[in-house]
Amino acid sequence: SAAHPGAMALKIFELDPTLGGVQGQIWDRVNGYKWWKGELEKNEGGLEKFAEGYKIFGWQREKRGYTYREWLPNAKQAFLIGEFNSWQNTTPLTGEGFGRWSVHLPDQADGSPALPHPCQIKVRIETNDGQWIERVPAWTKLAWQDHTTNLFNGVFWEPPEAERHVFRHPRPHKPTDLKIYEAHVGMGSMDPKVATYVDFANDVLPRIKRMGYNCVQLMAVAEHAHYGCFGYHVTSFFAPASRQGTPEELKYLVDTAHGLGIIVLMDLVHAHASSNTMDGIAQMDGTDHCYTHGGLKGHHSEWDSKIFHYTKYEVLRFLLSNVKWWIEEYKFDGFRFDGITSMLYHSHGIGKGYTGGYHEYFGPDADIESHIYLMLSNDLIHSILPSAITVGEDVSGMPTLCRPVEEGGFGFDYR
Repeated sequence: SAAHPGAMALKIFELDPTLGGVQGQIWDRVNGYKWWKGELEKNEGGLEKFAEGYKIFGWQREKRGYTYREWLPNAKQAFLIGEFNSWQNTTPLTGEGFGRWSVHLPDQADGSPALPHPCQIKVRIETNDGQWIERVPAWTKLAWQDHTTNLFNGVFWEPPEAERHVFRHPRPHKPTDLKIYEAHVGMGSMDPKVATYVDFANDVLPRIKRMGYNCVQLMAVAEHAHYGCFGYHVTSFFAPASRQGTPEELKYLVDTAHGLGIIVLMDLVHAHASSNTMDGIAQMDGTDHCYTHGGLKGHHSEWDSKIFHYTKYEVLRFLLSNVKWWIEEYKFDGFRFDGITSMLYHSHGIGKGYTGGYHEYFGPDADIESHIYLMLSNDLIHSILPSAITVGEDVSGMPTLCRPVEEGGFGFDYR
């Protein structure tokens, strides 16, 4: 094929001239990435600022009160319900346009919040077609299981200053020779119980250190209603798994690891979302195309889960903000992106064998929107934390996965 006029401007074409034969799709993803960077610079103050959606949505501390905000494009009306108002429709949200709904709750006379900490909550929505549904807030910082219904509720988690974890240890230097110990906190006990973040910090981390590892990779960090899914069907993306403890206790675990000179990677599940509607973000506003694609395109047939619409504006904000949240709030040192073979291809790799022929990686099966998301995500992570490590779990062998974004690659450090 004829050479693209700027082909040699990308280093990946120098490193592997064979890529010249598929350069059209590589340029599609590179130009798409550049377009988004430009749009976000123009409209949002840049990629890093755009990835601070947690300063807009969910609970925001403002002068003399808290504001709660949710993105619900299909809502006709919405109410904040919870223990604080006996789950009644007495606290309506106001539409702000562009699918945003919010309510401001002024502090009480003594200066304490209108909602006690911790308080269980949900958002009740009347959709445009007249359905009434209840949802866990998409940006909730914590979710608790109600053992009378087995469903999860969001939690207003705003501990007083004295109860918040203060990080004591700096991040360790990026190791030149990674030795990764993969672990599941809940399974980290000799006893027949779900172990806690504190158990793991006090009992397991010292052993990991003693065995010579310099990195721990944690599975099942984000909340997942079904414990047996090992954390791979996420229901609340900003909430640490509550069976293992509180947000402050997870921070204690990460801080303890840093004190031992161990970096901490999080198993990040952005390849799909749980199909649960009652306690997840699937059909958040009553449609099948809120955070995910609608119809068959939005359904993973082998995992029975939902597929994100990666280049939809508010979905992109949600996912990129999620990445920044775990780095900033919990001090994770990087991520292992789970199941990205499913993201790279429209077929999700189902029924395909990969032998190394470039026709298997490019062509009509390549999901360019997902490629753009992975480039933006890696760019964001390495910009806000240059020492960060990203690992892409790909079984297909996609070329350029571990080349830097500026070379035309996806930006992962390891496969």
